[in-house]
Amino acid sequence: MGSEKVFYTIIRFLFNVYFIIFFGRRPSHLLKDIPPDGSFIICANHTSNLDPPLVGNLVPGRKIHFMAKEELFKNYIMAWALPLLGAFPVKRGSVDRRSLSHALELLASGQIVGLFPEGTRIKTGKLGSFFHGPAFLALKSNRPVLPVVIKWPEKCFRPVKIKIGPLIYFHREGKIDRKTLEDASSKIFGEMSRLWSGC
Repeated sequence: MGSEKVFYTIIRFLFNVYFIIFFGRRPSHLLKDIPPDGSFIICANHTSNLDPPLVGNLVPGRKIHFMAKEELFKNYIMAWALPLLGAFPVKRGSVDRRSLSHALELLASGQIVGLFPEGTRIKTGKLGSFFHGPAFLALKSNRPVLPVVIKWPEKCFRPVKIKIGPLIYFHREGKIDRKTLEDASSKIFGEMSRLWSGC
């Protein structure tokens, strides 16, 4: 086992222990709701800094490659650790073609890509508006989207709620124009809103 895999395995184990102790939940218990193999896009809401490690523990034995804001990579320690954990930088507020191309390469090679389409943590108690990143990747790669909704408790030692929806498939015909993107994003948002209501 290489040093990178050892590091990833240790960090993942420590977070699993943390989630069990403080939030009464081992994320991988939800495996029955998640495809065991193949590439897909995880699309999750974002309310806490703990969202990435929680989602990252959903699929045992597989690394989830997250888009992470490029500001995080300006810290020396984070710039070293995040790539080992599968994260790669994205420029917020613009179309980052380099980041999207990397995500498409990961999907083409059978990997899982994780995104938080709200782009930032939302503290309003409801879902925020979505960027079109997940919809674009799904349409361009012909890979499905797995919607995930997380609701954290106000205090520790109370269970975190996680809802996982069915895979959302898109069938693209022709060019990916703005309406196609908006329709795909609306479909993802609608499914996540349904999960949010039942979470």
